[in-house]
Amino acid sequence: MKILAFAASNSRKSINKSLINYAATLLENHEVEIIDINDYEMPMYSSDLEEAHGIPDAASRFLKKIQDADALLISYAEHNGNYTVAYKNLFDWASRENQKVYQGKSILMLSTSPGPGGARSVLTLATESAHFFNGKVRASLSIPSFYDNFDQEKYELNNTELVSELKLALATLA
Repeated sequence: MKILAFAASNSRKSINKSLINYAATLLENHEVEIIDINDYEMPMYSSDLEEAHGIPDAASRFLKKIQDADALLISYAEHNGNYTVAYKNLFDWASRENQKVYQGKSILMLSTSPGPGGARSVLTLATESAHFFNGKVRASLSIPSFYDNFDQEKYELNNTELVSELKLALATLA
């Protein structure tokens, strides 16, 4: 199975990127491609820009990556209870080319944050809206208090309960 994985964050030090990279190591029997949304940078969405210049090629490239995958693994960073501007912009542009951005793919949605909330607000937003964009959320998991539950030296979750929950969630992609 080919799984496309990415963090919905443009931060170079994103803890959601760390979570995605770790989760990918647990998918040993699958082909996992990890992309960086920084490779799909575009101007801030505006209907005026779309009318004047069309949809940027980066949106088409992002949609092609989704099309070529069997399933998606996404970890959402939370900014003020919502998506990061970088991801929202990429998603908005992509939806202008194909409103069914997720293209019927199975999705495991993750989130994490330094605090005890684990970015649950954005995770709830993402899971509850995915069906509008033809996404099939198979599981979701919030990792609270990232720095308490993730070993930065070993680059892995150190909370055995969370590791078990993550493995169960990952199994839903198959």
